[in-house]
Amino acid sequence: MKYPQLPYLLNWADDSSLRLLLVAAIAVALALLLHALGAALLRRMTRSMPVAACVVLHARAPSQLLLPLIALQAVWQGAPDDLALIGGVRHANGLLLLAVLTWLGIRAVRGLAQGFTALHPLDVKDNLHARSIHTQTRVLSRSAMFVMLLAGVALMLMTFPGARQFGASLLASAGVVGLVVGIAARPIFSNLIAGLQIALAQPIRLDDVLIVQGEWGRVEEITGTYVVLKIWDERRLIIPLQWFIENPFQNWTRKSAEIIGTVLIWVDYRMPLEPLRQAAQKACEAAPEWDKRLCLLQVVEAGERSMQLRVLVTSGNASLSWDLRCKVREALVDFMQREYPQYLPLTRAELSGPAHPGLPPAQGPVN
Repeated sequence: MKYPQLPYLLNWADDSSLRLLLVAAIAVALALLLHALGAALLRRMTRSMPVAACVVLHARAPSQLLLPLIALQAVWQGAPDDLALIGGVRHANGLLLLAVLTWLGIRAVRGLAQGFTALHPLDVKDNLHARSIHTQTRVLSRSAMFVMLLAGVALMLMTFPGARQFGASLLASAGVVGLVVGIAARPIFSNLIAGLQIALAQPIRLDDVLIVQGEWGRVEEITGTYVVLKIWDERRLIIPLQWFIENPFQNWTRKSAEIIGTVLIWVDYRMPLEPLRQAAQKACEAAPEWDKRLCLLQVVEAGERSMQLRVLVTSGNASLSWDLRCKVREALVDFMQREYPQYLPLTRAELSGPAHPGLPPAQGPVN
């Protein structure tokens, strides 16, 4: 029985191939040793630098593959060109090297972003500057990672001769193809550009309180293409980034989280106002949500049957303002029910004739 592949295998496993494999194994071992020493040195050097330490931590896994691949690529490039399968080995190693370089760049950007955001925690009373840093860092880092991924995939494709020819043919017909691709990719690039605009101009930030299409909520997440708004009742509103560039919306925490809340209540015209002012002041002083800036009662409307009172109260943020408004409203209603129940809104009627034949007409208004 003949084995036609046996001479080929024996030729591949000659002395030069064995020496090449031995050199490759030694190169990988030295690269791993160098990585271990370098990683230990970098960890020691970045102990007092949180951002750099976070980058080193995130880059550990890809760098552990990068150095051996670089060493192997140097070994394969130094091998004879007539060695069997050497062309395919070089190409495969080059693809892996580009993939790991892309992975390393993405991980380094992610570590840099997490290091910056860790320096500015959000769980502080005045977190306006921290929210600005978080928003800029997340949007810019995700845009940078997306560009790195595209560049890595493009470089890997360009290593194939067929892909280069395909790219040349696309360039030759760039007029029509460019128009079609531009129209098809418009939502992607418009959202990418909108993300950069939001990161730089910052019309919205993480944890901002927004009113979008009549919905009240907080910005929970900003991705490269959309914003997640957490509604007060635990729903999530998904909004494309481009929408914020093209449409008006309310931002209650643009410059500061402090806000003025409004409490409206209807009372009879005979209700004295000074006791209500004192009751509103006591309700504010008893509420921990009140920031002691303003507690003001005013008559804002005089209707046919009653007058409308408005109480202005201030709080540190929108959530506290909602709770404070509810407490003040409950306190005023309870005060009137207890002290002045006769001055709650009433409906009056005046009878000008007898209500029933044989009965005398009513005297005066009836409440």
